Amino acid sequence: MKYDVAALGELLIDFTQNGTSEQGNPLFEANPGGAPANVLAMLTKLGKKTAFIGKVGKDSFGDQLAQTCESVGIDISGLLRDPEIPTTLAVVHTFPGGDRDFSFYRKPGADIMLTADELDESILKNCRIFHFGTLSLTNEPVKSATVRAYEMAKEAGALISFDPNYRAPLWKSEEEAKEAIRWGLERCDILKIADNELLLMTGETDFDKGAAILRAQYPNIRVFNVTAGADGSHAYYGNIHVFEPGCRLGGTIETTGAGDTFCACVQNYVLEHGIEGLTEAQLHEMLHFANFAAYLVTTKKGAIRSMPDPEDVARIL
Repeated sequence: MKYDVAALGELLIDFTQNGTSEQGNPLFEANPGGAPANVLAMLTKLGKKTAFIGKVGKDSFGDQLAQTCESVGIDISGLLRDPEIPTTLAVVHTFPGGDRDFSFYRKPGADIMLTADELDESILKNCRIFHFGTLSLTNEPVKSATVRAYEMAKEAGALISFDPNYRAPLWKSEEEAKEAIRWGLERCDILKIADNELLLMTGETDFDKGAAILRAQYPNIRVFNVTAGADGSHAYYGNIHVFEPGCRLGGTIETTGAGDTFCACVQNYVLEHGIEGLTEAQLHEMLHFANFAAYLVTTKKGAIRSMPDPEDVARIL
């Protein structure tokens, strides 16, 4: 296979607050981001060959995003430029402790303009894992492009990785979002679902009960991971359930990209060890590394340029 992981979806600018001006106005830093691209950025740090499929505007922000992806080693032959619709923007409001709130400038944004006939088949038919989230399921034509991309990758034998990445402001209704999440759950082999998304889909605050509900509904999911921020993460695999606590060394600035880093580390583990016959010890090892890598991202602003080197993770492990 030419690529270890191909991902489709949003590539955007996260404007993150970075102090205040002399006049007392908030200053924002233009950080390259977008969940699927964040995942690929971490995978390249781990030595994997990655490719991004999506669309940005033919503007200065689009230039910045393309240059950033190239600089970290992501193949952007599947990245297109829209001459009329601007690059999608997000303003990230950070709260004490690192949690965030998002405001999106995307009505429309270039990322939702990708069409099914613009997909690069050579990427989708030559990847070991295809990864996507729900931001590419919010609007047409990118929704149809996502469906077609999944079909092409699946037909070619790729494993499917899915992260709901629920962002309430982007959906007309909660039910519409849940329908898109269900679509992804029905089709993935590897799942990363956050605690709030598990609650959304099952009404359960108990992770074991919530996971049991979804695993019964979607037996196709082979590696089922639940993340709970600094509290740690759970893996459900066959009859095995393991938990690994999060890293609490302090210094968290903001949590943008933490879940994406975790997602990448899990995909990397599956690429290196296979998806069959994973042991309890291996699942602990997988989560332990993923948790600590995700923590390191929270000690910096932004995501794509903030991914840790494997040596950095090994040092704090």
